[in-house]
Amino acid sequence: MRLSSVSLGVVASFFVAAIALTMSARSFAAPSDVPAWLQAHVGDSDGQISRVVLERALALYRKKVAQGAVKNPCYFAMDATRPSDLGNGVLGRRYYVICEASQSFRAISSGHGSGRNLKGAVDFSNGRRCAKNFGNAMDSSLTAGGAYMTSEAKTSFKGYYRTGAKKDAVFQRTFIQFDGEGEAANARQRVIGGHAAQVLHGMCLRKSPNSSHADHDGFVPFGKLVDYAGGRSNGCTSWSPADAQQIISMVKDNPTTLYIYPESRDIAAVANHSQPGAYWNTSCLKEIGTPKFWPRKTLEPIISQYRKDHPAPPPQPLPICEAS
Repeated sequence: MRLSSVSLGVVASFFVAAIALTMSARSFAAPSDVPAWLQAHVGDSDGQISRVVLERALALYRKKVAQGAVKNPCYFAMDATRPSDLGNGVLGRRYYVICEASQSFRAISSGHGSGRNLKGAVDFSNGRRCAKNFGNAMDSSLTAGGAYMTSEAKTSFKGYYRTGAKKDAVFQRTFIQFDGEGEAANARQRVIGGHAAQVLHGMCLRKSPNSSHADHDGFVPFGKLVDYAGGRSNGCTSWSPADAQQIISMVKDNPTTLYIYPESRDIAAVANHSQPGAYWNTSCLKEIGTPKFWPRKTLEPIISQYRKDHPAPPPQPLPICEAS
């Protein structure tokens, strides 16, 4: 049977319409992977989670649950392209705690890797507000995006600090080790994990022979407790003390997933304009210009050579504290 040109046109139009309808249905159905209750939290404003970050974090979590590696009802995500500091003492919320069973979503602050400025060699340092440099090199103090799992918790004694008039307290900090995949696979070697954004500064030794932490001469380390929740880290994920306490209790002996954005492919897409519509936080992109990923094979030899050219001075014993 021979079809007329009119009939052929009708058939062609039918197939074009059918294909268009299928494509439309697929594009409409794509976001359905994100539960309806979570859709309300998707967006690029502070306190919201950008879609690409959520989709990848959710995919990682579901994959690990299906493998039997995760039984935790909650998982984490972080968007390191967002600002750490919004000004006027307000911290940007870019670390996400998502619990499907209870349908709860929390956005909290978190530090990013400071990077380093190896003067005379190379500068891959980051400002307090926005991260421009990312990477996975040893001793780089850079954030590496990608897929992680939380692992063991280790609590360490750091020293004593003054809490009030002649009152001292013990400072112990718990560290959650991360195990990464792909470009983040060396997270354990880099000692990358999560902990409270607190540290003791101005360390000295104080006589306290009755302390269980005293050395053989009866001294204990003593310093000033500093909260750097609004600052940078050595590449680890750092949270406010209150948030850290909650997160650590959630994952202790109950591992879960953490997805950190961006990966090197995302940085390349934005830096080279190779992917139209590639996501980056608008305010930070305007501030940093072009982001950069430093692969370990490029950066580690530079760091190693710098260390040889600038050997660290021998470690000095802590001074004895002045009487107070």
